[in-house]
Amino acid sequence: MEKMTYRDSGVDIDAGAKAVELMKGHVAKTRTPGVISGIGGFGAAFMPDLTGYREPVLVSGTDGVGTKLKIAFMMDRHDTIGIDCVAMCVNDIACMGAKPLFFLDYIATGKLEPEKVADIVKGISEGCREAGCALIGGETAEMPGFYSPGEYDLAGFAVGIVDRESIIDGSSIKEGDLLVGLPSSGLHSNGYSLVRKVLFEKEGMSVQTYVEDFGCSLGEELLKPTRIYVKQVLKAVKTADVKGIAHITGGGFFENIPRIIPDGLRADIYPDRWKVPEVFKFIQHRGGIGQQEMFRTFNMGIGLVLAADPGQAEKLLESLQSDGAVVIGRISPGTGGIKLWP
Repeated sequence: MEKMTYRDSGVDIDAGAKAVELMKGHVAKTRTPGVISGIGGFGAAFMPDLTGYREPVLVSGTDGVGTKLKIAFMMDRHDTIGIDCVAMCVNDIACMGAKPLFFLDYIATGKLEPEKVADIVKGISEGCREAGCALIGGETAEMPGFYSPGEYDLAGFAVGIVDRESIIDGSSIKEGDLLVGLPSSGLHSNGYSLVRKVLFEKEGMSVQTYVEDFGCSLGEELLKPTRIYVKQVLKAVKTADVKGIAHITGGGFFENIPRIIPDGLRADIYPDRWKVPEVFKFIQHRGGIGQQEMFRTFNMGIGLVLAADPGQAEKLLESLQSDGAVVIGRISPGTGGIKLWP
């Protein structure tokens, strides 16, 4: 009787080992002084430098990339999607004023392709370096029959540190405070289910469709990585008294900005204060989507919002001028979270 092997069931341990070897170089590029373990262990160890912290607090965040992965599959390009995964995690913890320390990833696929996994980790490595954190571990799971051929899922987990007295939570936001926005790089990692419904299903486009307004193919525009705001946030909190920070992700303006605003207040947003990127206008026109729905789904060209009183907001605008900072709104008394003007 012929003996069965694990490979016969669809799990290739040798491919997993090859993937680890291929990704080691990318992981090494993210090494920081706090890393005290190597890749491949059962756990990953990190010893933070607590010098200067009175009451150090660890801040954690976990997220995925959502259906933007579908664009990577359609393009068969996998070296930037990891940047999105890092960005979605580190931007969230930066909203509390925390400095990212380390990151771990989880990649699951039906059939493990070492070169593809290495490409994904290449993007994760690039994102970690941009955020100033170390990639210290992760998991690559081969799950035959669970994912369609050529597809995978990707998620991440980040840990950062902030002094307890420096935690930013929005609790001190009051009437008259200004909202300073930082530009996005495009769609970032949200709203892709609607994008695919409008552009691919309704309009019959493909990722290869060249769009004059973008100066590139539709796929290239949709695959642009999420902007990482860690450096800007760390610079901002050293420059000014930042009361609250909102990462404009799933749920757009209507879901995310109210998360930092105390009860009895609302955010008045003035869309004419910044230039909305062409990709959003394109989607809105092709889909016949109303303004409220666009701002409820997408970042509309603003990826991060910082709240400060008028005097401190001026300091933010000056220090973040090269990053495209602009006042996009103010805090007013009221309910309902967000009001768009006009």
